[in-house]
Amino acid sequence: MSRPISSDTPPTAHPASTHNDATPLFIPLDLDALGHGRHAIPTMPQGRSIVLVGLMGAGKTTIGRLLAARLNLEFVDSDEEIERAAGCSIADLFQKYGEAEFRRGEHMVLRRLLSGPPVVLATGGGAFMDPRTRAYMRENATSVWLRCPLPVLLQRVQDRTHRPLLNVDSPATVLSDLMRKRHPVYAEADIIVDCGDDNVEHSADRVLGAINTARRPLLVPVKLERASYDVLIGTDLIRRAGAHLSALLPQKRVMIVTDANVAALHLPALHAGLEETGIQHETITVPPGEGSKTLSEYGRVTNALLEAGVERGTTVIALGGGVVGDLTGFAAATTLRGLPFVQIPTTLLSQVDSSVGGKTGINTPFGKNLLGAFHQPLSVLVDTTALTTLPAREIRAGYAEILKSGLLGDADLFEWCDRHAQAVLEGDPAMQAEAIRRACAFKATVVADDEREERKTNGRALLNLGHTFGHALEAELGYDGRLLHGEGVSIGLRLAFMLSVRLGYCAQADLERVSAHLDRLGMPARISDTGEAFSAATLIRHMQRDKKMRDGRLSFVLVRGIGKAFTCRDVPDDAVADVLRADGCRP
Repeated sequence: MSRPISSDTPPTAHPASTHNDATPLFIPLDLDALGHGRHAIPTMPQGRSIVLVGLMGAGKTTIGRLLAARLNLEFVDSDEEIERAAGCSIADLFQKYGEAEFRRGEHMVLRRLLSGPPVVLATGGGAFMDPRTRAYMRENATSVWLRCPLPVLLQRVQDRTHRPLLNVDSPATVLSDLMRKRHPVYAEADIIVDCGDDNVEHSADRVLGAINTARRPLLVPVKLERASYDVLIGTDLIRRAGAHLSALLPQKRVMIVTDANVAALHLPALHAGLEETGIQHETITVPPGEGSKTLSEYGRVTNALLEAGVERGTTVIALGGGVVGDLTGFAAATTLRGLPFVQIPTTLLSQVDSSVGGKTGINTPFGKNLLGAFHQPLSVLVDTTALTTLPAREIRAGYAEILKSGLLGDADLFEWCDRHAQAVLEGDPAMQAEAIRRACAFKATVVADDEREERKTNGRALLNLGHTFGHALEAELGYDGRLLHGEGVSIGLRLAFMLSVRLGYCAQADLERVSAHLDRLGMPARISDTGEAFSAATLIRHMQRDKKMRDGRLSFVLVRGIGKAFTCRDVPDDAVADVLRADGCRP
C-alpha cells in the first residue's frame, strides 16, 4: 500500500469524494517514491526547470522528450509520476477521489518535482489551472504554453479512451469547452509557442528558440510598511500585461487611463495582452501634455470611472508618461476612497521616477502637484520596448532623473552613469534596462525608509534634488511643453550644485564634474539652454509657493559632494538670487 502524502507543509483539507459516512477521502501519495533519486528535502539548484503546459494532444510529452535531450536535462512526465506516487492510474484516481482531490494531489507531486534539480516537465492539461501550482511554477520554473488549434488536438486525441475528461461528451465538445475555460489561464505562462500540424521536430525547434531568446524581466521589489509590490523591467511587457497582472488583480476587470498619443502607439498591444488572459477592459483617454493634470480633467476621469460602475476591486491602469501616471493615481486614490491601480509607464522619466513610490497628484494655479495623495500601485510594468518610440529629447529628459539618483545618494551609480550614459541615450536596450533597474532600486530604498516624506530632514525629500529650481522654471513657462520636467531637473541639478558651492557645502571640482558630464551628453545644463529669459525675483516667487516651504523659508536639497545630498530648510533668498543671476537671469 502507498504511504500517505509527505510534504514540507501540511496539506489543506477540502471536500472530495466521500464514503457513505461522509468521511473525506484523500489520495494516499508516496512522494518519496517519485523517480530519479529525488529526496524528501531537496535544495533548489541554480537554473530553472522548463514546464510544458497545454491541453491534451498538444504534444507536451513528445516535444518535452526532444527538448530535454537538446538541453541535456532529464525529462519527467507528471502524470506518470502521479501514478507512481499513488500506485494506480489517473483514471482510477478520478473515479475514486474526484477531480478536486486529484488536483490537490497533483499539486503536491508537481511541487516536489520542481523543488529538485532542473528538468523538462510535461504536465497534465489541468495542472496549470490550480492557482497554487501556477504560483509555484512562476517562482521556480519557466512555463511554456504549447498552443494548438482544435482540429490538430482532435486528430491527436481521437484514440485516447483512457482520458477521463474525454468520456463525458464528444471530444470536440469537451476540447472546445476546455479551450474556452483554460486558454485565458494558459496565457499566463512565461512563454507561448504555437504548435500546429508541423512535425514535432519543428515544434521542438520553435520551443527551444523561444526559450533561448526569452529574457525574464528584471525585478525590483518595493517593500513598504503599508504595501509592497514589484517593478518589472523588460521587453514586451505591455503585450504580456495580462500574464503579469492576472494573479494580482482583485477582479478580472480594469479601467485604462491613457492619453491620445500613447493610445495610438501602445493601447492595441495592451488590449491584446489583457484579452488573452480574459481580463475585461475599458479605456478613458485624456489629452496629452501637462495640461491634463488639472481639476477639470481629474473630475472628468473620476466621473468616467463612476459612470462605468467601477467596484472596489476594479483596477485602474495608468498607461503613459508621468502626467498620465500622476493623474490616474490620484483618481484611483480618491474614487470610492481608493481603487487598486497599476503603473505602465511609457517614458524613461516616468519609468525611473513618478511610477515608483506612490506619489500622485495634479497641478493648480498655485503650483505643481499641490493636490494629491500617496497611493501605492499593485505593480509597475516597465516595458523598455516603449522607449524605441520616444524622441531623443524625451530620453535625455528621463536620463536626468537617473543621474539625479547618483548625485544625491549613490556615488557608484554616478560612476556607472559616467561610463555608460552615452549608450543609454543612444538606445542600447541592455544599458537602458540596467539604468532603470539601478535608479528604481535606489528610489525603492529611499521610499521604504520614508514612504510619506514625513521626516523633517533628509529622507524621501532628498529625491527632490534639482526639483525646486526645475519646478520654478516649469511654472514660469506655464507647463506648456517648452520645457520638459526632466529638462528642468537637468538644469536644476547643476543649479543645486552651484548653490551648494555658493554656501560653502560643496567643492567647486564637483560642480565642474557635473557640468562637464551634462555638457558631454548634450543635456540641458543652464537656464539659457531653455531659449527663454527669466527674472530671478519671479523664479524665487514660484519657489515660495512650493509645497516644501517651511515657515515661509525656502527649502532646498543641497550637496556636500557627489552622492552626498542633504535637506536645508533655511536657505537665504539672496544666495538663491545670486546663483540665478550668475546663470543668466535678470534681477
